[in-house]
Amino acid sequence: MSLPTPDTGHLRRAEYATVYEPAEDTYLLLDALENDRAELQAQRPTVCVEIGSGSGCVSAFLGQVLSPHGALILSTDINPAANNATRETVAKAPSESVFDQCRTRFVQALDDRLRVSIDVLLFNPPYVVTPSAEVDSTIEAAAWAGGVRGREVLDLLMPQVPALLSPNGRFYVVAIEQNKPEEIIAQFAALGLAGQRVLSRRAGIESLSILRFVKPGL
Repeated sequence: MSLPTPDTGHLRRAEYATVYEPAEDTYLLLDALENDRAELQAQRPTVCVEIGSGSGCVSAFLGQVLSPHGALILSTDINPAANNATRETVAKAPSESVFDQCRTRFVQALDDRLRVSIDVLLFNPPYVVTPSAEVDSTIEAAAWAGGVRGREVLDLLMPQVPALLSPNGRFYVVAIEQNKPEEIIAQFAALGLAGQRVLSRRAGIESLSILRFVKPGL
């Protein structure tokens, strides 16, 4: 039986006008997590992080995926409205996990404490191909404008990922074909992470994929 999609009805309120609403890319990431449910539960993660949580839909869903086990699920976003939206979303989700939110870019405010400790890392980056000047030009643009090849934001995070993941830690990331997923996989391989495309789906003019990377164990 499929897990229920978290309730994000509160996003209709005016205070959340700048928050990225769940869309096809969100749902594809949910499906990838549900497909890996048995593996994720067997992993027994203790620290999970979603970067750029937006509505909080993915963080809340991860809590359901891990149930009946619990973890600390930390959601970060640079948009304070997204932090608040995430707080509301996870509060309504049935889960044994402990949720917390932090306003920061990536995990900058916490990177020392999270080093080599993240068991599951999630990121639906701004992946739309745009001029570089549009990246972070507004709070709204920060959710979708990816710059050259739609990769500028992901490429900033990429070298940090191996140092953040725990042994056997997993990193799930959303990409479109213009981001060159196979190149992303090759670049992470050079950093020591084994990656593969685990799910793909066409959504309008976009071909979406979920890439999963795993850090070797000790």
